Amino acid sequence: MLTQSCLRITVIFSVIILSCTEAGAWGFFAHQRINRLAVFCLPPEMMVLYKPQLEYLTTHATDPDKRRYAVAAEAPRHFIDIDLFDAPPYNNIPRNWADAVARYTADTLHRNGILPWHLEKMLALLTGAFRDRDQQRILRLSAELGHYMADAHVPLHACSNHNGQLTGQTGIHGLWESRIPELLADEEFSYWAGKATYIAEPRKYIWDVIRVSGMAADTVLRCEKQLSQAFPAGRRFAYENRNSVLVRTYADDYTKAYARSMGDMVERRMRQAIGAVAAAWYTAWVNAGQPSLQALSHTTLTPSELQAFEQLQQQWGKGNLTVREE
Repeated sequence: MLTQSCLRITVIFSVIILSCTEAGAWGFFAHQRINRLAVFCLPPEMMVLYKPQLEYLTTHATDPDKRRYAVAAEAPRHFIDIDLFDAPPYNNIPRNWADAVARYTADTLHRNGILPWHLEKMLALLTGAFRDRDQQRILRLSAELGHYMADAHVPLHACSNHNGQLTGQTGIHGLWESRIPELLADEEFSYWAGKATYIAEPRKYIWDVIRVSGMAADTVLRCEKQLSQAFPAGRRFAYENRNSVLVRTYADDYTKAYARSMGDMVERRMRQAIGAVAAAWYTAWVNAGQPSLQALSHTTLTPSELQAFEQLQQQWGKGNLTVREE
């Protein structure tokens, strides 16, 4: 039997584990799913590298969230409290980093989040890795760029009331981006995001994603507030066994009702994130001059695999690919 002190330590450790899991955008499950499915949107010339490295790109999708608890500079890269800078549609915020620093100071920007500027930097770094044909950097930067791009699609990552802490809705962060995908993604979500498209104006593209997220935050908060008033407290929460630890979480019925109250927002933003991640990878490769990825280490294909990729290229050009994980 556990002593009282041991039991207390176990409970505290369990709370820390749960808090860390829910703090990261989309949660580990969704981040990994987004990176994984983005691979299937790529053209065959990129799949020759990305498909064999599917597990790496999936597993390392969560590296930035793991790092944010150990590296002080990491946290601001995941969000922007855009409502503290401007009102919708946020057109008065300088898009160029130097101009933003001149207006707000670097300290203010890091305190309130630098996600859009960091995304632009990550895209440039990935382009350089492709240009240098450095497989290790390509894979690492692809996995992490995928994480930040997915973060940008979360409304609460573009809002100062990021966890409902200002409106008595503490916990809504994990409910929206972790609990809903974990409960509904495999049952109800449609994932196919189409073929990867080239981003002609990356800065505008990134800020458009952020703008839509920021403007959706009010809906995210309002729907949960209204629903909480209709649900008795006893029906809003439940206890589940996670890794042999009993944890308090949002009840299934409440989670599903909340998802329905927002329409298909979570599904739509997740699918858009998949497409955006693929587009960012593809754009970096194109901007690097579309270097051949077949000759990189650990990506040499057998003749039969080459034939399969040639067939895949023909299908991709016709636009009749379907997502299938093997």
